[in-house]
Amino acid sequence: MSTRSNVHEERLTAVRHKLAEWGVDGLLVSDDVNRRWLSGFTGSAGQLLITADKALLATDFRYWRQAAAQAPAFTLFKHRRAPEDGRAFFKATAVNRVGIEADHVTLSAAQKLRQEADSVAFKPINSAIEPFRAIKTAAEIDAIRAAAAITDAVMSQANDIFRPGLTEKAAAWALEKRMRELGADGMAFEVIVAAGENAALPHHRPGGRELRPGDPIIVDMGARLNGYHSDLTRTFFLGEPDEQFWAIYNLVLAAQTAVFDHIRPGLNAKEADALARDLIAAAGHKEHFGHGLGHGVGLGIHEAPALSPRAPEKSRLKAGMTITIEPGVYLPGWGGVRIEDLAVLTDDGAELLSHCPKTPLIPVFQN
Repeated sequence: MSTRSNVHEERLTAVRHKLAEWGVDGLLVSDDVNRRWLSGFTGSAGQLLITADKALLATDFRYWRQAAAQAPAFTLFKHRRAPEDGRAFFKATAVNRVGIEADHVTLSAAQKLRQEADSVAFKPINSAIEPFRAIKTAAEIDAIRAAAAITDAVMSQANDIFRPGLTEKAAAWALEKRMRELGADGMAFEVIVAAGENAALPHHRPGGRELRPGDPIIVDMGARLNGYHSDLTRTFFLGEPDEQFWAIYNLVLAAQTAVFDHIRPGLNAKEADALARDLIAAAGHKEHFGHGLGHGVGLGIHEAPALSPRAPEKSRLKAGMTITIEPGVYLPGWGGVRIEDLAVLTDDGAELLSHCPKTPLIPVFQN
């Protein structure tokens, strides 16, 4: 059996150990990312049905050969998109009570399930697979590291790309193009380039606004490679920075540094968030840091854990979690600063996966 098959067998075993706790005799998995993590199948359509002794993968004609090749730990169920196939799928495992992913199954999909399998009782389960995904294997960390290396390399070129008169949209395309040229399969998300006053909007979409001397510029981007994602933010300044920029920039950098100095497994995710948030609040910018400190990254760009002031007490950090650390300060009418790096939690701290220099100054040369 291949190493890849062993990994998916181990993941199946972990899920099976939870069935009794969930009070079900099977779990239906339909979310595409959870489906891929559990089975290895990368097709766009399919469902997994996992019981104590069976693991089925149902998909349609387009993916039968692909599913058989990618998911050897699962038995292929050839779904022909007929209602009777839905009933047969559940009868193949003789399940009576099946858990469904409450975070991913729509009301209409749940209604269809009940119609197709009226002899089965369905139980919504919150975050069934996501906690398993939060702890990364060495192979997953290497995949994220490879995606991060592409992002580092391109972000390091921003000083050469950005110039007065370039629009946010053109700057974003230039960055995306270079990531593709370096081997990225795609973007982890739409590249953010936010110049001047737009940098006060944490998730600004690049538009026609031109870069001008005196602009703070937030760039947030990530590469997707072999299914895994990276996430990196740097803040630049076009021209000669003023005291306000340096004050905000150094505050955000100090907040991020404080996190890396003290974060470790065992901390509550809310406590981790406070490492940066308390420092920013003490500097008078409590109301200017309105998002969480960070989030998990893997097959999804936003995964567990969520480092947030609203994180539940049970949300404890563990070794093997791959997370972003991205404090920010945003001042309406002026702009903002955000600095973000990827890291993997180790037994006694965190290892950086992002290595792009933090050099914010972009000189403007006069002709």
